Amino acid sequence: MAHCAVVDGLSRGALALLPFLALVACSGGEPQAPATAAGADHVACAVSGADNLADVCAVERDEVDGKLMLVVHHPDGAFRRFEVLTDGRGVAVADGADEAVTALRDGSLDVTVGTDRYVFPAKVRPMQDATGEPDVQRTDALQSDAN
Repeated sequence: MAHCAVVDGLSRGALALLPFLALVACSGGEPQAPATAAGADHVACAVSGADNLADVCAVERDEVDGKLMLVVHHPDGAFRRFEVLTDGRGVAVADGADEAVTALRDGSLDVTVGTDRYVFPAKVRPMQDATGEPDVQRTDALQSDAN
């Protein structure tokens, strides 16, 4: 009943403003980014300096001028483009000033660019070095078993 007494005590002008005040109160604050980027294929990532990796970045594959390109979409809408290298180094940043630092770990390619980190699946294939011997330090990263 106390609720009715408060409403009864408000002027008609104040009552007319209540729906608008409710909307303002509900829409305050920053819009929240989705928890996971939209897309079919996802990789683990930690973006914007996050500490923990999670499978929340979507990966889009495309071929441009005969080169395999990856576009990694972050949950907040940002994205990063990579060129898949064929010399065994993994990937390189396709645009931007930062370079990719890569490391092969447990069948995955760990890529750090600035404050962002991504973990891509990688297939390790021995390649021949200059002497014709297998060089297990080189890999063909991000190639599917179908290739």
